Amino acid sequence: MEIAKVIIVDDHVIFRKGLYTILNEIDFIKVVGEASNGNELLELLKKQPADVILMDIKMPVMDGIEATKKVSARYPDIKVIALTMFEEISYFNKMIEAGASGFLLKKTTSEELERAINLVLEDESYFSEEFMNSVNVHLKPKQKNTTIALTDREQEVLELICKGYSNVEIANFLGVSSRTVDGFRARLFEKTGAKNAPNLVMFAIKNGLVN
Repeated sequence: MEIAKVIIVDDHVIFRKGLYTILNEIDFIKVVGEASNGNELLELLKKQPADVILMDIKMPVMDGIEATKKVSARYPDIKVIALTMFEEISYFNKMIEAGASGFLLKKTTSEELERAINLVLEDESYFSEEFMNSVNVHLKPKQKNTTIALTDREQEVLELICKGYSNVEIANFLGVSSRTVDGFRARLFEKTGAKNAPNLVMFAIKNGLVN
């Protein structure tokens, strides 16, 4: 596996240093830079290429939402993962709309960090399981939206997406090809109007389509 170049963006020096140590213990990851706000990140990216950025949200000068928008526009190949203490759905929605591929809470584990980075590098999305469980409790409606008609297999794929399974993992679990899973995902996007997997998950929870 190629080495993944990671940049940490957070205004708390102690947190950055701790994260630096954890990440550099993972075989395929190399931390190539740090920044304390979005402006510093953009300056750093002019001279330091990166594959993944771990982005805090609340920062001075330029926050993580604005920085993610600029990175997505200027460096579309770089994957951004939000790494935050904020569990509010509004922050999740803003980061995903800005172009983030993942959303993690700062109380995450090194194992989850590794999995999230792995998945976004494969053009998948990753959102904290703890965050999704919390969102499910607070947003799940009493009644299911019956205007969205899903087949049994579409429902199965949707639930696996909401559990954070990648396309390959879903294909292996169901015993089908990845291309078949792509087809199910495309139909789910069409039926729900979702633009990407995070939007699909939020739609599913808000409309009672998953448990």
